[in-house]
Amino acid sequence: VSVCLVPALTEEGSREVLRQLHIDWPSISGSSALPDAISALKQALGRFSCATACEQAPGTATLPEDVICKVHLKSFVEQQGLVGYDPNLDVLLVTEGKLRSLAELQQAVLQCTVSNPVVLPAYHFRDLISFFSQGQCCSIVHVVSCEEEFQQQQLDLLWRILDAGAYTALQKHLVCGPVKVTNPSSPIGADQYFQLRKRQMYEASVMKYGELAQDEAWTEVIDTLTVAAIRFEMLSTAHRSQITLDLGDSSISTKGTKSGAFVMYNCARLATLFDTYQRAVERGTYPPLPPASELNFSCLREEGEWLLLFNYLLPFPEVLQQAAQLSPPSKGIRITANTETVCKFLIQLSMDFSSYYNRVHILGEPFPHLFDQMFARLQLLGAVRDTFHNALATLHLPPLSQI
Repeated sequence: VSVCLVPALTEEGSREVLRQLHIDWPSISGSSALPDAISALKQALGRFSCATACEQAPGTATLPEDVICKVHLKSFVEQQGLVGYDPNLDVLLVTEGKLRSLAELQQAVLQCTVSNPVVLPAYHFRDLISFFSQGQCCSIVHVVSCEEEFQQQQLDLLWRILDAGAYTALQKHLVCGPVKVTNPSSPIGADQYFQLRKRQMYEASVMKYGELAQDEAWTEVIDTLTVAAIRFEMLSTAHRSQITLDLGDSSISTKGTKSGAFVMYNCARLATLFDTYQRAVERGTYPPLPPASELNFSCLREEGEWLLLFNYLLPFPEVLQQAAQLSPPSKGIRITANTETVCKFLIQLSMDFSSYYNRVHILGEPFPHLFDQMFARLQLLGAVRDTFHNALATLHLPPLSQI
């Protein structure tokens, strides 16, 4: 599966924040075809009755220099019988920048239909547009913040007017709720937010692990924990709901049970368990783990073991399917996505695994009569480990082998 993301970013600061979050986003488009595409869109504007020249009326405010013409969106919506658009949409001042955005969209659609037979939407950044194919036609999903939904609807309608392609009629909008900060001392940008969370994660790690967390080898661990904390902070809430960020130092902890750091911590505990077992096998303390077909799973008698199996291992494929679904609207242009599903699944799995792991001793005394139960538990927890890894992969988070 490949992903096509637009618009290309022009600001170095935005690209750097996304790079720190391990998000690969295209930079400013250098396509030589864009100028021709923009010129073609300008020519197309003159052929539509809903587009009129900008004439400066006496006593009115001066129009920006880059305004090309006016487009009457409201009349177009009424003529086409479109539903779901903001009733306040009326006259749009078409600028060079808006036409460039449309040209980028058209180039991406062309790339989608020619090079990418299947392209799925992504949800990493505001005001992005992505494509996935339906037969021979692309569907467009505008992922946009609620503050910019109005402007995105304007672009949607302008594209419908200028391009009669079937894909423009399939545009949908996935709207994200606002992000609020509790008691901010001053406005905070994305880069400041990332650096704040990184500092807090470092200090929390030093408090828990002491000088060990100050070692250079921990730099990558701290970076991964920071990215995990931010991703879970942003994605654990349904995309249409408001997120409230507490930026206080007490808001980030390696102990909190509902954070990305807690999930990564439990993933690392599993890595440590299997590393410890493997080293014991190499020393001859334990025999190697037999094939699953030779194990006696009737030794799994703990309630927590069956809870892990029936609540997490067996339903996991269904969780992934639910997370990947885009719920189509009965009417209108809005769609919803279950972007919070995987985060909530991982948090709950971490809580139940941690409870079980704290209560049950997996690697017991090296007596042959205890091996059957140990092997069955290792097989179960190996499946839990794989579930952690696969779920984290959907969030583009690497599993940690140590914390």
